[in-house]
Amino acid sequence: MLGLGVDFSKNPLTADTEALLHTLAEQCGVALWRDAMFAGQAINTTEQRQVMHWLLRQPAGSLSGDLAKPLQQVHETLDAMLAYAEQVRADPQITDVVHMGIGGSDLGPQLVVGALHQPAVTGKRFHFVSNVDGHELAAVLQGLKPQHTLFLIASKTFTTAETMMNAHSAREWFVRQGGTDTARHFAALTSNRSAAADFGISTTFGFWDWVGGRYSLWSAIGLPIAIALGEAGFRQMLAGAHAMDRHFCSQPVQNNLPMRLGLLDVWMRNFHGHQSRGIAPYHSGLRRLPAFLQQLEMESNGKSVDRQGQSLSYATAPVLWGEPGTNGQHAFFQMVHQGGTVVPMEFIVVRQAQHDLPGHQKALLANAVAQAQALLMGQSDAGGHRNFSGNRPSTFVWLDALTPERLGALIAFYEHRVFVSGAIWGINSFDQYGVELGKTLALDLAKRWDSLDVKDLDASTAGLLRQLT
Repeated sequence: MLGLGVDFSKNPLTADTEALLHTLAEQCGVALWRDAMFAGQAINTTEQRQVMHWLLRQPAGSLSGDLAKPLQQVHETLDAMLAYAEQVRADPQITDVVHMGIGGSDLGPQLVVGALHQPAVTGKRFHFVSNVDGHELAAVLQGLKPQHTLFLIASKTFTTAETMMNAHSAREWFVRQGGTDTARHFAALTSNRSAAADFGISTTFGFWDWVGGRYSLWSAIGLPIAIALGEAGFRQMLAGAHAMDRHFCSQPVQNNLPMRLGLLDVWMRNFHGHQSRGIAPYHSGLRRLPAFLQQLEMESNGKSVDRQGQSLSYATAPVLWGEPGTNGQHAFFQMVHQGGTVVPMEFIVVRQAQHDLPGHQKALLANAVAQAQALLMGQSDAGGHRNFSGNRPSTFVWLDALTPERLGALIAFYEHRVFVSGAIWGINSFDQYGVELGKTLALDLAKRWDSLDVKDLDASTAGLLRQLT
């Protein structure tokens, strides 16, 4: 049903170890926190919010009580968004879709569209602009014509600094190039309808404060996905994620994939002391998966205080990093195999190819399996230069095919896995105050830029301001 499997055999795990980890999960109340999340309780304790991204993929009419009305609202918004997506897909005048967001408003849609859109839609090109660096937007705009372009502005509050700067620059370009119908060529994925209207946008799709950015691709933020995949494809993606939700909620810990991987992550981080984890997706369509997982895990669990705000005496999220295989083999795998720091690796493969080029898929999968084998078995060399210590851990994850349903299950699997490790650590995985301070200081520095006012700045920052202006 899930179309997803995991091989744990190359990790330092025994039956006794797993049994002890299962006891740890019970003692930390992981299942209780999980059930509270799916009951709609406000488990985001610092912001007093529910955590209900799972509701975005819940079938219509399947819940009663307090969750019935929110579910109805979810499906009203979903139906409207998908109807609009079908209109765009059927419009031959729209050849380019430019999605503007940042963080979770960018990484999820970019991952899924990059993985799945080519077999799903023709006559449409998709572009993603997130960085406030004007070089990114300028490069995208260079190849576009205003009469053939649809801009999607993704910001829950319609105030995100980077996104709104890009949006205003895009609108100025649109008018300068002769564009005449902002309402037709701009849509907003936001809850701030009045601000979008002031911008000149009449088509908006909102979402709720219980949808965190890094969990938002299932919501209206997924509009570019819906345009790329169509209504049927988007609903299949939701169905795959919902199947993983049911697996997570119903399976005992020994058969529960997110539970087992979340516990393994704690085992490797805290008991073996591994500070990072390498991500190697052996499928070019999953090339943005490492970046997506970086935000999902490090923004969720990169915390040093517990739910009560007390300092922790142990480490939490590792550093995630990686590149698609086989490219990574010719970059950082030298260190992974022979470096002085052991890096647990995670290989993600897709069994079935979606092309007919002979030999490529066999070579790709053979490389992935061989890298895991080499990390495990190593090689002896008395001279030292060709010595591989071996006994280096890795986890192998596979999908039977890269389809909307399977990718939905994979992403939900990672969401719940991060939830499990966060629950073990006793932290709130659903706030992200760590991203705020620098953004606040940037606003202050922008005001000082022209005047060179360095009053009350530290000497280092004042010096940089003088150098860069």
